[in-house]
Amino acid sequence: MHMPAVVTLDDVAAMNAADPNGHRYEASPEGVLSVMPPPDSDHAMIASRLFAWLIIAGWPAEQVLQAAGLRIAGPDGDGGRIPDLSVWRKPPTRSVWAAVDDVVLVVEIVSPGSEAMDSVTKVREYASAGIPQYWVVDRDSAQTVALHRLGGAGTYEERARMPLAWLLQTAPADHLD
Repeated sequence: MHMPAVVTLDDVAAMNAADPNGHRYEASPEGVLSVMPPPDSDHAMIASRLFAWLIIAGWPAEQVLQAAGLRIAGPDGDGGRIPDLSVWRKPPTRSVWAAVDDVVLVVEIVSPGSEAMDSVTKVREYASAGIPQYWVVDRDSAQTVALHRLGGAGTYEERARMPLAWLLQTAPADHLD
């Protein structure tokens, strides 16, 4: 019986560093490798708008990171995910795969082909890691943002769903506590 190879976080970090085309390599806590295509310009604009919204509202730039690796602990080992945006209580220590202890929020912007990963797999992994909030930005015409908060059962509960333009007219403090 042939067992599939388990990918380590060191392997994933090396693949990310070596890829000349900007792909993102991630691994589940079970060691399953995912290869994400480079973000397109619409994806980058959404991330930039959210980043600017947080910074203009006074969130320190050292605590709002784009494409920073997170170490996601699992029962059989650690995985690594790279959310499009992460917001921190304090700047993380320098590492390729930062611990999630001080993460307040992760944001994923859905890309073609990443729908299941962003709406099922990462929801489960981020919730099990104890990340208090998870937002998913759909690429529909309204760029709908679903705001999820970790509930008492250790799973995310959807608190709101609104177009990105509406979210950007509010204060981040209205959504982050």
